[in-house]
Amino acid sequence: MAAARTAGGRRGGRLSGWHPADLAAQVIDALVDRSNADPALVEDVIMGCVLQAGEQSGCIGRMAVLASKLPKAVPAVTIDRQCGSSQQALHFAAQAVMSGTMDCVIAAGVESMSRIPMAALSKIYKDAGLGHYMSPTIRERYPGPEFSQFMGAEMMAEKYQLSRDALDCYSLQSHQRAAAATLDGGFAAEIVPVAVRVIDHSEGPAPTGNHDDGSNDDLGMHVADEGIRKDATLEGIRGVKLLREGGRITAASASQICDGASGVLVVNDRGLKAMGARPLARIHHMTVVGGDPVIMLEAPLPATHHALKKAGLTVDDIDLFEVNEAFASVPVAWLQDTGADPARLNVNGGAIALGHPLGASGTRLMTTLVHSLQARSKRYGLQTMCEGGGQANVTIVERLRAGSG
Repeated sequence: MAAARTAGGRRGGRLSGWHPADLAAQVIDALVDRSNADPALVEDVIMGCVLQAGEQSGCIGRMAVLASKLPKAVPAVTIDRQCGSSQQALHFAAQAVMSGTMDCVIAAGVESMSRIPMAALSKIYKDAGLGHYMSPTIRERYPGPEFSQFMGAEMMAEKYQLSRDALDCYSLQSHQRAAAATLDGGFAAEIVPVAVRVIDHSEGPAPTGNHDDGSNDDLGMHVADEGIRKDATLEGIRGVKLLREGGRITAASASQICDGASGVLVVNDRGLKAMGARPLARIHHMTVVGGDPVIMLEAPLPATHHALKKAGLTVDDIDLFEVNEAFASVPVAWLQDTGADPARLNVNGGAIALGHPLGASGTRLMTTLVHSLQARSKRYGLQTMCEGGGQANVTIVERLRAGSG
């Protein structure tokens, strides 16, 4: 198993000039290179992507394969489980190799939020008169306002009685941990260096491609997450305006809009022997659950309890946790509900500092988790994230020592 990601890029920042298919291809190629595998051994690519429009349409998974060094005979599929898309891609890949129908599958994700705005799918099509995802039946069952993650984040803070100060303190911690990990080289093993490519706005705001004319050749390589605020202070975070009057969430306690790609190479015993690669971790358990679509972000809490019970583990058995920081209210409520050790959660920071490239976040978190388990010589890791529509995936992995299978 190999796991890799690009460093996150801020909106309009150092990755904004990459076509998402080409950016995803960089990670695919890195997975093949790091495992020293024959590209022809890859039997499928399962790619998560949420904003499947424009440059991310046409089955972005297949487009990424065609832009990579994989043979054209390698197929691909694109899936959408909202923010958990590439975590679900990992689950599907694992289920494929566990069944024996395939031996080697790449699970990956990509999102260019600079090039495909977050509201693209719903707003553009709705404004064009092509309808809306809220059907008459759904509106009858849930007669309130449209489902909203911002509203869900506020509801989480209210339900679990989380103060703004607690959320601001957690947000500062995310930046501090991410900054420390970057300084100490904690991300070096997982990051794929890619050339800096910035959107050219000289002819208007629309993306203009990858600038193969060489206009970006002197911008260097992108090797560090761009959103980390190394100089963040609690006073500065406290000064950020609330997203809603009387609320508790601000832009500082929410995940950053981000460009990025990530992926993991998933194999069974036959695939491992064919590739001759060193495994990083074994998938120990996989869970996905549905919950309330209105509060939406709460599902990781019951999903974690469900996964631990099915796996025969307790929260104290888990050495490291990755809980996606869509909003600070999610991991803080998760800690309160599970009783997990805060020192084991998001030890290298999370999406508040590193960014949340939607469809790429699932395998981004897993990449960070397995490398952290290796670096700290820990055994079990658990990953979960909230997802649109009130869903959550949970993946429990076990670190494998060098040479073990």
